Amino acid sequence: MRLLNHIPGWLKNKFLVAFAVFACVMLVFDKNDLFTQAERRRELDDLLKSKQYFTEQINKERTELDKLRTNPATLEKYAREKYLMKRENEDLFLITENYDQQ
Repeated sequence: MRLLNHIPGWLKNKFLVAFAVFACVMLVFDKNDLFTQAERRRELDDLLKSKQYFTEQINKERTELDKLRTNPATLEKYAREKYLMKRENEDLFLITENYDQQ
């Protein structure tokens, strides 16, 4: 009995104790606790950023594809730069830069 006399009155309230235990379980020990929710939020933000990046890349590629389909000069430029193609009676010289010289 002496031990119960030293406990403050608000700690004797069974509803408050039950709510505190429930809150502790839900915030820390549940499978969807605060830490998991924060990690999921960061993952969602990263996924949204990558979605935006890839959407922009797709739009760039589409515009480049449209240019290649409609403009023969752009097609020739692309073939020369990417695939090292050349016209007849042309010589092609490739110059590589070596940055490992000491």
